[in-house]
Amino acid sequence: MSEDLTRLSAAELAEGLTARDFSSVDATQAHLDRIAAVDGAVNAFLHVNAEEALATARSIDERRVAGEELHPLAGVPIAVKDVVVTQGMPTTAGSKILEGWIPPYDATLVEKIRAAGLPILGKTNMDEFAMGSSTEHSAFGNTRNPWDLDRIPGGSGGGSAAAVAAFEAPLAIGTDTGGSIRQPGAVTGTVGVKPTYGGVSRYGLIAMASSLDQAGPVTRTVLDSALLHELIGGYDPRDSTSIPGRAPALVEAAVQGATGDLSGVRVGVVKELTGEGYQEGVSARFAQSLDLLRGLGAEIVEVSCPHFEYALGAYYLIMPSEASSNLAKFDGMRFGLRVEPEEGPVTAERVMAATRGAGFGDEVKRRIILGTYALSAGYYDAYYGSAQKVRTLIQRDFAAAFGHADVLVSPTAPTTAFRFGEKLDDPLAMYLNDVATIPANLAGVPGMSVPAGLSDDGLPVGFQILAPAKADDRMYRVGAALESALLSAWGGPLLDRAPALPTATTEKEGQVG
Repeated sequence: MSEDLTRLSAAELAEGLTARDFSSVDATQAHLDRIAAVDGAVNAFLHVNAEEALATARSIDERRVAGEELHPLAGVPIAVKDVVVTQGMPTTAGSKILEGWIPPYDATLVEKIRAAGLPILGKTNMDEFAMGSSTEHSAFGNTRNPWDLDRIPGGSGGGSAAAVAAFEAPLAIGTDTGGSIRQPGAVTGTVGVKPTYGGVSRYGLIAMASSLDQAGPVTRTVLDSALLHELIGGYDPRDSTSIPGRAPALVEAAVQGATGDLSGVRVGVVKELTGEGYQEGVSARFAQSLDLLRGLGAEIVEVSCPHFEYALGAYYLIMPSEASSNLAKFDGMRFGLRVEPEEGPVTAERVMAATRGAGFGDEVKRRIILGTYALSAGYYDAYYGSAQKVRTLIQRDFAAAFGHADVLVSPTAPTTAFRFGEKLDDPLAMYLNDVATIPANLAGVPGMSVPAGLSDDGLPVGFQILAPAKADDRMYRVGAALESALLSAWGGPLLDRAPALPTATTEKEGQVG
């Protein structure tokens, strides 16, 4: 039964809990057992929160027996990316500079998760301060892709995506600054959603780039993402960028989409996000998905967003500039790591230099240096100022494109998961993994990656759906419709085709043998 529970979607778990087919303790323990069995191979978790998770599960079971009205997801376990602060639980942002830090407060989205009664299984691995596309820049070791343990699970949120793909958690929280929810979703065969900027509170997220960062759901189905998105979304007065007003009905849109009727929906294929540079198998699965959408009644049109070709360059000026400012607080003075110089006087400047030298990894240092340079006197207008002008042009491209289509689509990532070390020595090649996802962050529009099948190398491919700001429900409708059609074509979920993972038991038996 334990293994069966880990294979259920969050919606199926919620239905079983409501019907009392099993308890939240059963479901939570099943996932904790799965983590114990396979996470030695995957390394998706930096901290496992077993005792508190089971206590939450027991409380929900008692409240359910007492007849209390509970949130639909009450009792369904969840994992949280380690860039989101959690009271009483370590939060490191994947960095040595915050190793052992336990925050005194919860992020707003964590408050909502706790209030709804979702047991938090633990904190997931990530590229340090969310800087990376492969989770190879974590200070605490690589997370491995459950489809092939020699390959990356995407980044920066590879831990959350791998945990969901490995059936260690039915739900997870990720953050997306340039594609860090959607790109891991694409390469692990999971659903990843970046909400409209401001649609989910950023209060309690350790900021990398404040105008780009956005938390969102990582799940195995579109409906599960809608359920989690509705829970964590909404206005928060503690976040100055939070959107006031009523959020769209996402679960309703996902349910409507699953009926398979997209009559009257215009789907725009972004010309600049297809063709040259995309792996052949990625392009093939994208074309097949378009055919399925056409068969569901959608009208497929081509749109052009000419300034998207400058998005990557603009992003890698804006993001490091904001990161260099945001990371200034990690100075060895107030919290986290403190390293004193080995020789000479102990001054504030020398403590700061020693702490940052020891605490930050190479990629973080690279981006801080880039950002500081771009913001320096004499270069601000030439670099950062110009990048912000390009950002405006990209926003205008989106506005024009949405005049011709209800949603825009592209492959989520140009390739499938690459092998560890393959791009570490070439940062520009690594950055190109986000070429299709970055425009949405620059414009603040929502984006979703849905599994679209396997490439010729047997690895997952993602299909990206973009919608206008505050119209997240559109992408849920189209995403659910595509997912339903693909499931019918495949005869079951894509993750059912993933190879079995080695477990702690099988590894031990192998050593004995």
